[in-house]
Order: sequence, then structure tokens, then C-alpha cells
Amino acid sequence: MRVVAQRVSSASVAVAGKVVGKIGHGLLLLVGVTAGDTETDGAWLAGKLVKLRIFPDEAGQMNRSVVDVSGGILVVSQFTLYASTQKGTRPSFNAAAAPDIARALYETFVGQVGCLITQPVQTGAFGEMMDVALVNHGPVTILLDSQRRE
Repeated sequence: MRVVAQRVSSASVAVAGKVVGKIGHGLLLLVGVTAGDTETDGAWLAGKLVKLRIFPDEAGQMNRSVVDVSGGILVVSQFTLYASTQKGTRPSFNAAAAPDIARALYETFVGQVGCLITQPVQTGAFGEMMDVALVNHGPVTILLDSQRRE
């Protein structure tokens, strides 16, 4: 699994003009699933993400986690994280997991994150065309990959 984690002042996701998920300060997580991913990948990522110290402390240093700052988490599925541009100029998405597998692992990941924070996890709508709005605070954007454990 791959996750693009963005520290945000606010973020929302809408489907057909209707907001389906929204947070104030916290993390926007764009999540991609590839063939071979398992629930273990999601558990590793969930644990890493909620402890990731990318929020400022009193001195302005990145020493606080999303849990420490009582931030929200918005999770959005994004198969395009597994795009390959190796050949030509039209991306290939062959490395992305099949939708039924990806949906199950995405939903499991959302649950895994939810078990580690005190407030409900907000989500987009799997497989739908979504409009994602965010204010990236910092900006801080971190890429995590469960296969590489980084």
C-alpha cells in the first residue's frame, strides 16, 4: 500500500457536489492498494501514520502526532498512486489492485486507523469521481510505502 499523507489545516471530499467527508486540522491520507497487499500492510501504515510526528509543538518543531494534537483524519482511495509512466505518456495502472480487493483492504485500513484515534475517521467514496479540497499546512507531504517499510 502507498499513502500520501498531507498535514492540513482543513480538507474535504465531495461526490457529485455533495461533501461526503470533511476535517479541520489533521491528516489527509490518499491511499493506493497494489496486488499482494494484505491487512498487515494496512496495520503497519495505520500505526505509523497516527504516530508520525509532523505537527508543531510549542517551539514550532515537528514533534507532535495527529493524536497529540487531536487532529482529524480524512482517508481517500486513490488507485493512481500506482501509475507507471515507464512507457509512453499515457500512465498504466496495471500495478493497482483489482477494485474488489482494493475496496476490502481500503475499508480494513480505515477501520485500523479508526481503532487508533478517538474521533471518527472521515472518508471519500471508493471508486467514485471525487473532488478533494485541502489546505496543506506547511506544506508537509509525506509518502509512505508498506512494501518498502518507509
